[in-house]
Amino acid sequence: MNELDNKIRATFPGECVYKKKENYNVFAGTNVPSFIKDYLIQRYTDVEGKIDRLSLSEFLEEHVPEKNSNIKNKLIAERKKITLLTKISVVPDIRANILRFEIPELGINKSDTLIPSWLLSEHQNELTADELWGIFEIGLMESETGGNRIELCGFKKFNPYDIDLEYYRSRRKHYLIPDWIDLIIRSMEYNPDGFDSISQKLLFLSRLLVFVEPNLNLIELSPKGTGKSYVFSNLTKYGWNISGGSVTRAKLFYDVGRENPGMIMRYDFLAMDEIQTIKFGNEAEVAAGLKTYLESGKFTVANYSGASQASFILLGNIKLDEYKTPIYKRYFFNLPKLFTESALLDRFHGFLEGWKLPRVHEDMIVQGYTLNVEYFSEVLHALRKSNHFMAIVDQILYIPPRADTRDTKAIKRICSGYLKLLFPHINSTEDISKEDFDNFCLKPAIRMRRIIREQINLIDKEYPTELPTIKVKE
Repeated sequence: MNELDNKIRATFPGECVYKKKENYNVFAGTNVPSFIKDYLIQRYTDVEGKIDRLSLSEFLEEHVPEKNSNIKNKLIAERKKITLLTKISVVPDIRANILRFEIPELGINKSDTLIPSWLLSEHQNELTADELWGIFEIGLMESETGGNRIELCGFKKFNPYDIDLEYYRSRRKHYLIPDWIDLIIRSMEYNPDGFDSISQKLLFLSRLLVFVEPNLNLIELSPKGTGKSYVFSNLTKYGWNISGGSVTRAKLFYDVGRENPGMIMRYDFLAMDEIQTIKFGNEAEVAAGLKTYLESGKFTVANYSGASQASFILLGNIKLDEYKTPIYKRYFFNLPKLFTESALLDRFHGFLEGWKLPRVHEDMIVQGYTLNVEYFSEVLHALRKSNHFMAIVDQILYIPPRADTRDTKAIKRICSGYLKLLFPHINSTEDISKEDFDNFCLKPAIRMRRIIREQINLIDKEYPTELPTIKVKE
């Protein structure tokens, strides 16, 4: 162990976990995200850091079955209820006016299932989500029309931590900024030693900005293999990663036919991964809805009006030349048509240059102490609700009177996100030096917004490339 390992153990004794590859080999054959793995590893590790692999394996075998396990056969043969730690999809049956569920990986289809009304009344808010992780009890029950069906008999949402955000914030004072950045990268399950510089590390953890800052809209383009899909799929249950497939206005905002709120209303952020492969049903409808939402956080579908604080990030691939720089001057030319319109692109606050990140290789996988991913994700979720960081940004920045409103909003929101990630302990402008704010918040924010401006200008000359001279007050 090194000095950072010891510091993490000392400052987060109940929230850290020791990661090494051989401990996680026990999850081979299971399809569970990192926040579940860390929870189980910590649960089956003693005070000396030794993992009870036998007990963990037995738990996995009983409650986290492998893909294509014969769960239905077991229900029929044993006629006993089974408790699973898994992810289910909730599916409305409009014709029957009921909710069903499915677990495709276990061969449990919606046609065989039912969520009973009494369970819905107890967990109405949770069981309306499209997908959710939890501890589910299922059993084979006799149907009123004859035959059998699989019913959801019990449910507990996966939420093992009650977060004390002030405790987390107070721990920050024990770290210098380089060590704190390394802790965050470890908590994203990567080895900070695999990065060339602190600026490269800062770019990597910028992916977490949409985790902590409400209504922040970003774009990242990068070559394959830089870990972007992993970050948005494995680190939290509060985000939704759309990878390929079809996206409609109903899926995003509100389904009129089902009277069902869309994903914007249910998650902290939406990530549209492999954006070049996503198909958009009725592009004009989707574009109009996105323009309004990305600008104001509000939307209207038919007679339904809604509002959300969900952030938004587009993730796509980009081709590079032999010098590892984009082949084409226009970064957005290969995106779906609706994302090449200047008016929509101007609603995105910043751009991440993913090609400046290293390709993920084996020695970039974290080894050593880090924050439990589930704990870390709950902290990021809680930080979204902390409004005083934006007040600090307002106090510390000079905004020219004639500054463009969208540029100002973009830079301020990115700065607020960086404060939450890097300086969560501060309560006022006196708690952070002007130099640190300038280097770790303002300069990266300006660069991210400037790229958006420059790229829009290549599409539409009506949009200038100049940004307002926003700076730290003297």
